[in-house]
Amino acid sequence: MKLLAREPIRLRSPAHPVHPRARWWWTLRAVALVVPLLAAAVVATFVVPGAAWLRPLLPVAGLLAMAYLVVMPLWRYQVHRWEVTEQAVYAATGWVVREWRISPISRIQTVDTRRGPLEQLLGLAAVAVTTASAHGTVYIVGLDHETAQRTADRLTEITEATPGDAT
Repeated sequence: MKLLAREPIRLRSPAHPVHPRARWWWTLRAVALVVPLLAAAVVATFVVPGAAWLRPLLPVAGLLAMAYLVVMPLWRYQVHRWEVTEQAVYAATGWVVREWRISPISRIQTVDTRRGPLEQLLGLAAVAVTTASAHGTVYIVGLDHETAQRTADRLTEITEATPGDAT
């Protein structure tokens, strides 16, 4: 039997952006973090003895929080990309610290989809690709629910057709 030569797997930027609704997902998650922190800071400046000097800093904290809520989702949307080929799964994530991951198909052990409450509300899902790697699972987040399901199905088909035991 003659083996076909495969092109080498190289670190490169994946081809597909995540779904545009991912920006809303990141924004809502950030709001859930920022609003309680700002509320706690406001309450603390009025309740904690000696904390009144922090009150002039509250508008600065509010402006920084607003900048975070606007910039972070847009920045992440520019960075997060993904791609599935016959040879590998490619994922680029992050916004301050960026990570590029390549997982060869032959190393895949499981493929799962995940939909948290906000993702369900926005029609999004994530694909989790568990590999035989010390670096753990590769997550492709911010996909349209149907795209995530098709991707998981395709990865399962490719993995089943790939020789090896994923170790």
